[in-house]
Amino acid sequence: MNQDSDLQIAGDILAVQHLLQPAREHPATVAEFVGLARSIAEDRASWEHLVQYDATTRWYHRLRTGPGYEVWLLSWVPGQGSGLHDHGASSGVLTVLEGELTEHTARGPLAHRPGSQRVFTPGYAHEVVNDTLEGAVSLHVYFPGLTEMPMHTCSPAEAASVASVPA
Repeated sequence: MNQDSDLQIAGDILAVQHLLQPAREHPATVAEFVGLARSIAEDRASWEHLVQYDATTRWYHRLRTGPGYEVWLLSWVPGQGSGLHDHGASSGVLTVLEGELTEHTARGPLAHRPGSQRVFTPGYAHEVVNDTLEGAVSLHVYFPGLTEMPMHTCSPAEAASVASVPA
């Protein structure tokens, strides 16, 4: 207790209703979207039975939607990658659920293991690849929902410099 303060609270502070914010039904902040991704990751029973692996194309499944966001589950067989892309006007949270994925960006490669999360902003260009010999599963939260995924034909460094030039 701070002895230098004249302020004292008597009674149950939680009983003061105007100080409490109602619980949100859907996330609205970056921290809440990160929390949503973590809670889904921890609830294996909600997604594990849905995962499929496809050697010919990346498998994906829209797991959930809400006002202004969507959640996708993706699987990656060894060697599969996304190609260099951005997410248009959407921000996002990438969470690795199983296996390991390598993210290639303008700053170089970054390994993501289960539990690791990456928050990215609109226009952020990257390529995600499964460089291992085991399958991988990832969760992607996009806000607002993903409406475009422009592909890039240059390197991640060149894509970053193009994205930073005002149109």
